[in-house]
Parts: sequence; C-alpha cells; structure tokens
Amino acid sequence: MADTAAQAAIRRDVRAWLDANWDPERPLAEWRPLLVDSGWGCPTWPVEWYGKGLSNTDAAVVTEEMRRVGAVGVAAGGGMSLAAATLLAHGSDELKAAHLRPILTGEHRWCQLFSEPGSGSDLAGLTTRAVLDGEEWIVNGQKVWNTGAHKAHYGILLARTNWDVPKHRGITYFVIDMRQPGVEVRPLRQMNGHASFNEVFLTDARVPASAVVGDVDLGWPVAITTLMHERNLTAPRGRGGPRKPPEGRTRIEAATEAAAYNATYSWYPQRAGRADLVTPRAEATGRIADPLVRQDMAGLFAFRRATRWTAERARAARAAGRAPGPEGSLGKLSSSVVARRCNALHTAIAGAEGMLTGPDTPAGGMIAEVLISTPAQSIAGGTDEIQKNILGERMLGLPKEPSVDNDVPFHEVRINASSNRRPA
Repeated sequence: MADTAAQAAIRRDVRAWLDANWDPERPLAEWRPLLVDSGWGCPTWPVEWYGKGLSNTDAAVVTEEMRRVGAVGVAAGGGMSLAAATLLAHGSDELKAAHLRPILTGEHRWCQLFSEPGSGSDLAGLTTRAVLDGEEWIVNGQKVWNTGAHKAHYGILLARTNWDVPKHRGITYFVIDMRQPGVEVRPLRQMNGHASFNEVFLTDARVPASAVVGDVDLGWPVAITTLMHERNLTAPRGRGGPRKPPEGRTRIEAATEAAAYNATYSWYPQRAGRADLVTPRAEATGRIADPLVRQDMAGLFAFRRATRWTAERARAARAAGRAPGPEGSLGKLSSSVVARRCNALHTAIAGAEGMLTGPDTPAGGMIAEVLISTPAQSIAGGTDEIQKNILGERMLGLPKEPSVDNDVPFHEVRINASSNRRPA
C-alpha cells in the first residue's frame, strides 16, 4: 500500500535522521540517548516525552525505516513494557521526567512488586503497608514471584495505605528504589532448576511522597493498567530458526544486552509446552502412527492456529489505538490451554521416560522440563480462574462473582493472617 502524504513526509524525515546519525559501529551507550532524544525511538509517545505523537499506523513507517538500515531500538524489558506504559498513563510529570529516559536508554532496570504470599489471585487483598512519615512513606511487607528483582534499580509497588475502606480503595501505587537498605531480595529455586523469580522483604523501606503514581489510596485503577499490559506479555515466546549473527558494534552490544535479559526467561518456551517438539517426538518414537495421538495433535495445532488469530485481532486493536482490553485475558487463557494440551501429548508420546533428565533421555531432558514447567502457565500473569472472571464480566456481561469482602473496611476482613490490622 502506498504511503499517504503524511506518511511520505514521516519516511523522509526519519530516513534523513538515520542517514545522519545511524552508525553501526557507534557504542550502544552513545546511540540510545541519540535515538531517545530524537523521538524516533518511541514515535507514538507524546512529543514532550521522547516521542513524535504519531498514530500506530504512521509509526509503522518509522519501524520500516529502522529495519531497512538495521538500526537498534530502545531498550526492552519490564521497565519499557510495564513501568513506562503505566507512568505514561498515570504518572506525574516529575516521575516521567525522572524515569522515562533511563528506561528507554536501558540505564535502569525495573521489577514488579505486586503479588504476596497470601495475595496472588486476590491481589486487592494485599497487606504490605505504607505509612506516611512527613515527606516519605515507610513500607513494610513481603512480595513474591518478582522476576528480575535481583537486578532491578526500581520497582513498581502496590501497598496498602488505608485500612478503613474496602480493599480496592485503600491501595497506593508507588515507584520504589530497590537499592536501598530496607529492601532484601532472595532468589527462589524452582522445581525445574531455574531461579528466575525472587521474594522481596521490605523492612522500613522508604519511598518519597512524590513517588506515588496516580493518587493516594486510588492505586487499583493504576494497577489494572499494568496488569492489562502484563497479560499481553504472557503469550508463549517465539522460537525462530537460526539467526545471522549481528554485525557492527551497536548491534553486537544490543544482542549481548538482550541475551542477558532473555536468560531469565530461558525456560518460558518449556512453560508454554514446546508444541514445536510434539511432531518430531511423535515421529522419533513411532507414536505418530497411533490414531489417538494424531487426533490430539490435530486438535492442538487447530487450537494454536485459532489462538494466533486471536492474537492478531488484539494487535489490530492496538494498532487502531485502543488500549489493552479483555482480549489479553482471552490470549492468556488460550496459552494455558495450549500448555496443558502439550503436556498431555508429551506424556502420551514419551510415557514414563518423559520423567527422565540428562543427555540420554527424551530430547535431552527437555520433555521432563516441559512436564514440570507447564503448570506455571496457568498461574503467571493472573490465574486461569481470574481470566475467566474477567472474560465473563467484561465480554459476556455476566454478573460479578459474589464477594463478602468488597464492601467492608479492609481491617474487618477475615484472612489467614493478622497483618490486615491497622498500623499502630
């Protein structure tokens, strides 16, 4: 499709800027600030916040030109996908000025401090508390399942600031410095041998009053923004074929950075089920001749195709400028179904040998890792049960699930801990 007049002008502008500034031998630490300050790194963002204010359709022209010359983009990761997206929607100008640029350049890493040992799916029941002390909030509590917290400079934190209102109305959303003495991060060893998650203990940690995102006690709608973006990130990560090694200093340094970031998620393809291994394993074991196995394989591949179409629909909605919606929950739920179907098929194909690990076992132990990793797909980013509630209420118009604690002060809610009492 031919460019519109506006797109043609954008293409000329970005091409001229790239011709003048893109040098594949420029150090990444020099290139990223140039890109960020130009506005071409995030062209859909507001002009005053490192963008060009373009629509998603017009921004596609920028992406094409960046790919044409092989230019490296802004830094990826949770800071970009979760923190920056939320700060853009709800953050003060002070917070945006302090944090957006280091996120884009990759100077600062971020983590998410939402879930707690007693508040996972019922996130609004969290009991980490924040008490205002002059111009600072004093935070005490525990968080868990915090990916990358051991490397993070900052975290997005939910804490309870009002105990006399229903649970959803007394939560505040903060930006917290992870490098301070009151923050202790402990890695969690998973049963599949990886350690990508952490638990975080907050003991008299301090947060400036200016680091509140949105308004005090009204952090739940802000958290929903983050969760909507998070659910769009829980789809299985692709496993493409071999790629040509990067050339030029900038791309090599960017690839090294990306590899270090992605190492945390090296087991995510196994969590998603490794559908790409189903057919090769069925052929290698001879189970491809079993009509029941073939039937289940056909069902899996058909469902995966439908899931991809759903993902395309969600991407089209985003390209049209719509915010993430319930379709993220549909994609998340579909990925759980795929993982469970893969688990069942790998079990049927490998039999008891699927539990073995080591180089001389099915797929070098990969099948065993799949079998113990796939249950996580139904939990990460919100459990399947939560996703079904969201779909039922927001897409089908069903009545909300009955609750006994949504309309009473939180300090009166009976939970499996005494920590929902008001701070002294």
